[in-house]
Amino acid sequence: MSTAPPSSAPPLRFWSHAWRTAAVVAIGLLAWSGTRTETAPLEGALLTWFQIGDPLLGVVCLLLTFLRRRYPVSIAAIVLVLSTASVSSNGAAALVLCSLATRRRYPETIALSIVCIGTGLLTNSLIYPKKPDVQPDWYGPSVLTAGVAAIVAVGFAVGARRDLVWSLRSRAETAEREQHARAAEARLLERHRIAREMHDVLAHRISVVAMHAGALGFRTDLTKEQTTATAKTIAENAHLALQELREVLGVLRTSDDARTGTPEPPQPTLADLTRLVDEARSAGMDVSIIDTTTADLPATSARTAYRIAQEGLTNARKHSPGASVRVRIDGGPGQDLTVDVGNSAPLHPGFALPSSGYGLLGLAERAELVGGTLDYGHDAAGGFHLRAVLPWPAAVATSDR
Repeated sequence: MSTAPPSSAPPLRFWSHAWRTAAVVAIGLLAWSGTRTETAPLEGALLTWFQIGDPLLGVVCLLLTFLRRRYPVSIAAIVLVLSTASVSSNGAAALVLCSLATRRRYPETIALSIVCIGTGLLTNSLIYPKKPDVQPDWYGPSVLTAGVAAIVAVGFAVGARRDLVWSLRSRAETAEREQHARAAEARLLERHRIAREMHDVLAHRISVVAMHAGALGFRTDLTKEQTTATAKTIAENAHLALQELREVLGVLRTSDDARTGTPEPPQPTLADLTRLVDEARSAGMDVSIIDTTTADLPATSARTAYRIAQEGLTNARKHSPGASVRVRIDGGPGQDLTVDVGNSAPLHPGFALPSSGYGLLGLAERAELVGGTLDYGHDAAGGFHLRAVLPWPAAVATSDR
């Protein structure tokens, strides 16, 4: 039988110790007075022992019971052996045997139960023999065996109850730890999501602002109208960056808003890619786009494709100023969707724009989450190529865009 660890036995409070001690004393006194009544007349040293030594040994056994939880088998064996010469120790013997049985270990419990029966028989036959014809010969052993069996049964029941309580408490603590672990993992995933969304949304706008702000510092030949237009572009993109930041924060709060019924703000799709390209052209980039798709993508894949194209345009603006950029979208239902973004070598040195270094890693993770792949790298002519392949299930309903 598997047993619970020692923690399944809760520590005893003062009143628990008090009533157990009172029960030991009461049983010992009853056994001592009953033995005086049923035993043949005692004389000499045996009478002195019964009146003085027996009660003193009972007190010693009572004190030993306070160590029963620390040394259960040893204390039980000592008390049971001492109870052979002291009927006042019967209460202590019952307590240590019952306490031992709560451990629910059959070998030690059975062995010491036999010892308890044996010491009781020795006491009744050798130390304090009964008066003749008071009881039949079978009565004493039967009552002794039944009493030991009842004590062991009570101990097993108490041990089973403790094990059940310990098991339920252990399960509750395990469930609580797992809940904390899931909450910590959810917080970590949410932080990663925030980082990806912040990068995808802000990197594009901030790169436009930085490029135009840097141009104002280097281009001394700009007319007043051109300077005003550039400043206006900076202001507009800064405003759009703040607006898109608020939208991202709104999306990240959808877990809380779901309880209040607040709808999630719309996410970008391939239909928004034309607007993205127009913004890049208005910022001075040479961008061409070819879109051969004729059906609507699933929302997750469409958002991923948009973010990939957005990151490709942002990287071209930051690292390849003056280069021509080509964006190509191919695919259909039941086929793979291919998002291809490539740019030629830079025509002139760019501005020292800050780079997080995690944009392409985040895109690779986005592609993997929807079951796709992402490849990127420089080509032989000095340009940069970004290519993603995303799944497009055939079961998705199609409609003309």
